[in-house]
Amino acid sequence: MTANVVEGLGLEADLESKLFGQHIASRIILKAVSGFMSNENPKKPLVLSLHGWTGTGKNFVSELIAENIFKEGMDSKYVHVFTSELHFPHSSQSDTYKTQLQQWIKGNVSECGRSMFIFDGMDKMHPGLIDSIKPYLDYYDKLDGVSYRKAIFIFLSNAGGESIVDIALDFWKAGRRREEIELRDLETVLSLSVFNNKKSGLWHTSLIDKNLVDFFVPFLPLEYHHVVQCAMNEMKVRGHEPDLNVADEVARFHIDFPKREGIFAFKGCKTIQSKLDYYT
Repeated sequence: MTANVVEGLGLEADLESKLFGQHIASRIILKAVSGFMSNENPKKPLVLSLHGWTGTGKNFVSELIAENIFKEGMDSKYVHVFTSELHFPHSSQSDTYKTQLQQWIKGNVSECGRSMFIFDGMDKMHPGLIDSIKPYLDYYDKLDGVSYRKAIFIFLSNAGGESIVDIALDFWKAGRRREEIELRDLETVLSLSVFNNKKSGLWHTSLIDKNLVDFFVPFLPLEYHHVVQCAMNEMKVRGHEPDLNVADEVARFHIDFPKREGIFAFKGCKTIQSKLDYYT
């Protein structure tokens, strides 16, 4: 396997210039990934659980991590994406999925110890399914001759998003800057709300119970100026001259929560691309 070791500065620059409104997530991701990649002998795989509303940057951060580890980024054969609705659609086949999931992970890590697994839509995954991979995330030197300690597992979920929004809203109502929100303000309420959410794939999971998730990473709801930044950056990516007037129109369309105050973008930057197609 040929993999680029994460350059702290490369990931840091990407997070700083491409991810908007996520001061907590940026800090955690940078320290967690850079620290893990520089450790020649980790005791367990890196397990990150990213939570927040749609369009706040969870998938995007996963892509940035992949791009800073593998030359081919998300196209690398060592990056594996599982989508709940596509790969595990039927609750009646849960036992089959558990066996397949174990085989997929074991087979891929056998080929490359530095494999990366992304589970998208954890809030739609059948409860109990993810517990089938618990042994691979634990503190084992090897299982059946395979070491999983250098692998990376990333869970993406909208679960817990409401709790994050409530806290962000409380800060806003108290006249405090969102940058004052710290991980300690969110981590406990987030892990509890995810653990106790019956609709979540992490409901009463042993991964949380046994402290195998290294970081619960909260993604804050985006505000007007963050959506402007998203729109300006997307125009730049398309090779267009960024137009602040267009970005302003797009951002104003997105700010819709709560209905009366209109502080946050319910869909984040999710539909920025289609909206720019309309306005440009």
